[in-house]
Amino acid sequence: MNLLPLAIQVLHSPRLLWGLEVAWLVGAAAWLLLERRPPAATMAWFMGLAFLPVLGIPVYLYLGPRRLRRKREGRRRAKHASARLRVVRGEAGGRVPPGSEPFAHFASRLDVPPPLSATAVTLFSEGDAAWEALLAAFAAARDHIHLEYYIFASDRTGARVRDALVERARAGVRVRLLVDAAGSARLSGRFLAPLVEAGGRVARFNPAFRGRSSRLFNFRTHRKIVVCDGRVGFTGGINVIDNQSGAVRGEAAWRDTHLRLEGTAVAGLQAAFLDDWAYADPWRLPQVSEALHRCFFPECAPGPHVVHVVPGGPDQDLNAVAALYFAAITGARRRLWITTPYFVPDDAFAAALAGAALRGVDVQLLLPARSDNPLADAAGRTFHRDLLRAGAHIHLYQPRMIHAKAWVVDDQLALVGSANLDQRSLRLNFEVVAAVHGAATAAELAALFERDRALSVERLWRDEREDREPLSSRLVGSAARLLSPLL
Repeated sequence: MNLLPLAIQVLHSPRLLWGLEVAWLVGAAAWLLLERRPPAATMAWFMGLAFLPVLGIPVYLYLGPRRLRRKREGRRRAKHASARLRVVRGEAGGRVPPGSEPFAHFASRLDVPPPLSATAVTLFSEGDAAWEALLAAFAAARDHIHLEYYIFASDRTGARVRDALVERARAGVRVRLLVDAAGSARLSGRFLAPLVEAGGRVARFNPAFRGRSSRLFNFRTHRKIVVCDGRVGFTGGINVIDNQSGAVRGEAAWRDTHLRLEGTAVAGLQAAFLDDWAYADPWRLPQVSEALHRCFFPECAPGPHVVHVVPGGPDQDLNAVAALYFAAITGARRRLWITTPYFVPDDAFAAALAGAALRGVDVQLLLPARSDNPLADAAGRTFHRDLLRAGAHIHLYQPRMIHAKAWVVDDQLALVGSANLDQRSLRLNFEVVAAVHGAATAAELAALFERDRALSVERLWRDEREDREPLSSRLVGSAARLLSPLL
């Protein structure tokens, strides 16, 4: 059928052209309304489809919520497959201390493993110390080592970790390394060849954008997970890269927080890794057996600590990490001390923080004076004035970049993980947070917060008045805030 004469007729008939435009707008509006997206997202997509009808459709199908649904289906299939490998025995669960029951109960209602006991919980505040503990855990591993990282760089630090993995793989330990395809886009096959040749396995998470690294690519695994023999695990904010090593970068090395767990609680990290491995490499799942269950989820002696590993991601109907963070804000009664490198909350989180300060909670935010993302800094500053006016305190860490994601809630709860307090972490990325119940870890993390606060400058309400801020800064901040879901 020759459509050219019809197209010419449409172009020469204004009434027909306007009729088609109206029909298109009504159809697009109905289609988007049935998606039940947030109002701002619905309006943004409607404007895009209205003004770019030809280009807008493929962009919407590839980048919009329908793409997320396809990803969710893939994740569900992967979780179904990995469920054959996941065993968390009920008798290994831990009892949370008095005062933490509401948080534990809330998190237990989500699609995440239950709180489990740990025989040891160790905090690290620098990359080099965390890597020393990591390499020691590698050396002690006898069955398997599982790693998942957003960034695994081919630099000095990456080579050191890779070489340790190569040695263990040659010794017969099963090594599985999962890296994000965007965050570790520069990690070449040549760099990983020694590990593969030694028998290790490597997979890339969501490799739609292989060869490109960008903050704008969605559905990334931002998790940092290491599991050795199912008994020792690590998580937190530290990637495998030189900029977090004092031995390489000196005083410019990023300040970060990481966590080492030992005991049954490691099962939560193991389950999250297996889900992601099954999604990234479904054809190389290990053969299921009772022996494999015992290796991946060994029985451990009960410990004095209670840890709730909470994985979250866009495949969940209710993002578990976002729900945990929101519950921590609204449930805090005495203090809420938050360290985060990228502070770009949505309006609900900003209102919850302000509400906590207004009801008398000691709300303190510790942020980098300057991060590696100037747009995120500019957008985040637009939230400062209202929070300060509500009575919150904001401290800007001066010596270097602080990359830690750590919360102290009252006296009984410490949160350490990979998730920032921004919309990318709480909506678009796959994250993991360890909620440690008990006064000891909360006190240790609070002491670390106080040490960082002593090296910071507090923002004051009088500095945040609009008449003191240059017009150019206000314009940049407001424009950046519009882009906050992408930062």
